[in-house]
Amino acid sequence: MSNPVAARIQADITENPVFLYMKGNAIAPQCGFSARVVQILTHIGVPFKTANVLEDPDLREGLKTFSNWPTFPQLYIKGEFIGGCDIVTEMFQSGELATALNEKGIPHHAAA
Repeated sequence: MSNPVAARIQADITENPVFLYMKGNAIAPQCGFSARVVQILTHIGVPFKTANVLEDPDLREGLKTFSNWPTFPQLYIKGEFIGGCDIVTEMFQSGELATALNEKGIPHHAAA
């Protein structure tokens, strides 16, 4: 890839089975939507890595083009863009998130 930002994104989502681009980080989310997705992933015990889009304007803009999605957070599982807070929340509540994790072989525990 000639675009270094797109190459970085591709590396992030290829090398990490579950990757969350968010505002802030898992310890200190800087928006409620990012906090909600972190809460869901933590609740079901999914190991994940994050990148703070507020620290890197090029990454923030590059992700919007890469995913064709204008907002954050953005969740990727095994290189596939899943969605933002609303989609992840709906998938969690319906059981679709657990199904997707199972299908992709991502360790987690059932929601209580």
